[in-house]
Amino acid sequence: MFASCLHATQVATPGSSAPAIASSAADRSVVQLGQVAVSAIAEADSRWQTITLHRHGAEGNAVAVTLGIPFPPHMLRDARRVLILDEEGQTIPAHVEPTLHWYINGGGIRSVKVQFRTTLDGNTRTLHFAVGDPDGKTADGWAYTDGLIKDADGVLVPAVLATLSPEWMSTSLIAGPQRPAVPKSAYDRYFATQFRWAEALPRENGAAWLFDRPTTLFQQYVRTGRVDYLAAATQSYRFYMEHIRRHGAPGWPLCGGGWSLGEVNVCDPKYVYIEPILLALGLTGDDSEHDADLIQRMMGAWDTGGWSIPVGPYLKPDQLFTERQAGLGLIAAVSAYEITGEKRYLDGIKNRLGWLYQHQQHNLDGLGVDGSWRNSWQVHEGNDHDPATDIRGSSPWMTENIIDGLWHAWLATGDKRIPVMITAFGRYMERYGWIDPKVMKEAGVDWRNPCSGPNGQISWYWSSAHATTQQLIAVQSSEGWYSDSHNVEMTLPVAAARYFETDPEQQKALDRRLKLLSSSYNLDCADGRATPRRFNWNNRGVGVVQWFMEQFGSGAD
Repeated sequence: MFASCLHATQVATPGSSAPAIASSAADRSVVQLGQVAVSAIAEADSRWQTITLHRHGAEGNAVAVTLGIPFPPHMLRDARRVLILDEEGQTIPAHVEPTLHWYINGGGIRSVKVQFRTTLDGNTRTLHFAVGDPDGKTADGWAYTDGLIKDADGVLVPAVLATLSPEWMSTSLIAGPQRPAVPKSAYDRYFATQFRWAEALPRENGAAWLFDRPTTLFQQYVRTGRVDYLAAATQSYRFYMEHIRRHGAPGWPLCGGGWSLGEVNVCDPKYVYIEPILLALGLTGDDSEHDADLIQRMMGAWDTGGWSIPVGPYLKPDQLFTERQAGLGLIAAVSAYEITGEKRYLDGIKNRLGWLYQHQQHNLDGLGVDGSWRNSWQVHEGNDHDPATDIRGSSPWMTENIIDGLWHAWLATGDKRIPVMITAFGRYMERYGWIDPKVMKEAGVDWRNPCSGPNGQISWYWSSAHATTQQLIAVQSSEGWYSDSHNVEMTLPVAAARYFETDPEQQKALDRRLKLLSSSYNLDCADGRATPRRFNWNNRGVGVVQWFMEQFGSGAD
């Protein structure tokens, strides 16, 4: 009975009645990846369809369980077909409802919230799920918060955590395409080393949340299935959402949708993240922390610029522009669209892509196209603009945020401008972004962290196709010591450029760069804990690098 129930999983495989791959460029990216994902799930049979329950403060053996189960495009259209099975293959009555949908070519349900009551005699128990014909064994659901208890940090968290297999979650595309961390890679060992000092909840240090701590944790949980990563992600998400302002209009002075903790001002949009809502919905079923009005306020925090200028196109050389704001704001827009499916958020994505394309390909400073989002060093750093002494360039490591945003947007839209922008920046970095060791030797200074080793890579703190080497050295010596601490996230723009690159010589150059960047996973470097937010900036979004490298056979890892 057990095997027959598990084999009831029905998926669209090549040659069956699977929906045709969309012909439009706007649909092609996720739909094609989804076809591959559904085929992989079919080949894996039932091996990936486990649900492991973990006692997380629950008392007694009767427990209530809430979890999220994500699905790739075109696999699930009716939530009633999701069945929860015990060790004997018998159906456990459950409440199942959709929480996310695929808004691309009629892709169906992206995730469901599942709730059921069962027994947990020890600390763990393994169940299964399947997709089959509805058998009528349903149950009533309950408010997500009814299953929470207060932990040692005073945060309400689930009394029982339910983990899925990393193979299923990675293939589901809930966090985009991922390669399961089985076996562990050098990057996974690096992350685990950092997690040892980053696991504790930063209850008072607002800066420790910069670059999105909950998403950092959720994404690595997807790749590993580790319950300690899920526990930290769930706790961080609920703590993070406690500090979102849920009233008032966005922007100064009411700052609705903003986030604050400790020294972080509620009108600073770079701390506002919508992606954790999507991941919490898809992976835990937590629908208790948001509604449409809150997402609108949070997106409004980005659009208004908070206490700064509203977002818009780059129109003049002395205009304020930061790569971090552009990239993280794009990710927020993509996440808002993926949660709600609302056209206004899709329009927001298109607007931001247009601004970035014009900025990179048609910069109005008259210096031509070099592949960067060139802007003013002086204005970037909050100083007065003087054209005679300014350095026109860009920050390599902060531009990683733009590449991450472009990758998210490509998965959601398939916009043809995105590969052009990503490959252009990859070529820029090869020409102007990385510091030649000869420069350090001639300057008599090595800005690298000793833990990186003598062959460790390091990018310019401020790079430029137009500045003199002496200008760049002056900035590096003033601001850029140990900027190789950003090398882990710099694998993302290199790997993304390699994924889209078509020129064989450029491909070889990017392959070499990825191999050289393998020194970034040094565990002594990972143990450096002086800057808590480094855990986030290193790891948010870079799990996909392992998948990228698998696609083009890189030996970097």
